[in-house]
Order: sequence, then C-alpha cells, then structure tokens
Amino acid sequence: MGTRLDNAKAIYIEAIRDGDVDAVHRYTGERYIQHSTPVKDGRDGFIEFFEDFKQRNPVRDIEIVRGFEDGQYVFLHAVQRLNGGEFRYVTADIFDTDEDGKLIEHWDMIAEMTDDTVSGHSQVDGPTEVTDLDRTEGNKDVVAGFLRDVLQGGDMDRVTEYISTETYIQHNPLVGDGLEGLGAFAAQLAADGQAMVYEEIHRVIGSGNFVASLSKMRLGDTDMAVIDLFRLEDGLIVEHWDVMEQITPKETWVNSGKF
Repeated sequence: MGTRLDNAKAIYIEAIRDGDVDAVHRYTGERYIQHSTPVKDGRDGFIEFFEDFKQRNPVRDIEIVRGFEDGQYVFLHAVQRLNGGEFRYVTADIFDTDEDGKLIEHWDMIAEMTDDTVSGHSQVDGPTEVTDLDRTEGNKDVVAGFLRDVLQGGDMDRVTEYISTETYIQHNPLVGDGLEGLGAFAAQLAADGQAMVYEEIHRVIGSGNFVASLSKMRLGDTDMAVIDLFRLEDGLIVEHWDVMEQITPKETWVNSGKF
C-alpha cells in the first residue's frame, strides 16, 4: 500500500525474524517512542530487547496476516511462531511515522494463540484484503460510535446501529458468533462480576473495510489495554478480532506505558 506499511512489515521481518540489527536504523526515525512496556525507548532500546529475544528464541517464524495505512499511521496483525511452535503468539501493532515514512512511535498487544475458541474461528483467520476505500471515513465513524456509545457508554440497545444483525463473525476466543454470542458473553461477565467498560479510546484508524482501535478497558477490577480490529460491510460491523494485555504495575515499565 505504501512506504509506511512496507517499513512496518520490514521491521518485523528483517529485524525481529531475521535478526538484522541494521534494519532498526533503516526503518525507524531519529526518535522512536515505545509503548511495549518491557522495551526501552529509542533504537538502542529496541536493539537491546531483541538481542535477548533472539537468544531465547533462536527459531523465529513470523507471518504478517493483515496490514494497512491511514495517513501517518500503520496497523499490522501478525502471528509469531517461536522455536518450532514452542510458543505461538498473535500480535496487533499500531505505528506512527514521520514525513519520510520512518517509524517513530509504536503501540502493541500480544497474546498467546489458542486452538480452543467458542466460535470455532481462530484468532487471525478470515478476510485480509482491504476493499471499499471510498468508505474509510464513514467506517471509522461507525466504529468510533460503537466504541463510544456501546463499549464505553454501555448502551447495549444501540448495538444494532453499529453491528449487523445478520452477520457478526467473532475471533475473540471466548465469544461466539452473532449478536447472540456477544450478548451471552456480556451476560456471563456481568454474572461473574466482571463488567467490561472501555474507559479511554486513544486512537481509531482505518482503511476501507478495516478499522482498528486502541483503548484502555476495565474488566472487573483489572485494567487492560486492547487493540480491536473490525471489518465492515455496507456501513455495519460484520467481523471482529482483538488482542489485549493486562496493564502491569507502573514500576514494571521501562518506558511511559501502554498509551
């Protein structure tokens, strides 16, 4: 799609998968702000973390499943298989870039892959092609409204304004397909005293039929960071993927935190 997306993919493939330290200098800007809390800011922080990562994981297979650009921002959806499948992770990343397309800020979420899902879909399968570019801004508005009114505001009566009543494919391992699956999940959380509220919406970016968001979520008594990815058709959400992490105590961070 463009230089920004190419640079984001390259940092994954050339630096992380292939272990090329020089790739960090090729694809990042003079400043590189990091929100992956175990990784220090700057190029040197990136290199320091991944030198140790390479030692611990000598066999690294990385697949970029989805990606798009939205102005200065880039989204990636990836799978990491380490040491012949000893560890399997799904990751979602958002990058900010400078005027030359170099990466200057990075937010990410990482979660273990599981084969046991309520819907029967994996955490990453489904369509990957970006289409409907003329609908980008409208689709971003739909997702922003869903986040604001339903997930943040708690108004479940408005869910059909944003999600299709005919098709809603779910890739969160704990949630079934359709509005019925979403409703059952929300009811179970409430019964368990684990209400889910999106407290802060930090960013909404999109390209055509795909829209991603970065948010802070409260799950019961636990603070979570989450990147959601939505696919839309005809102005409604029809598919959802997410990757989330618990926000660890501030004293464990080596940078300014998840946001």
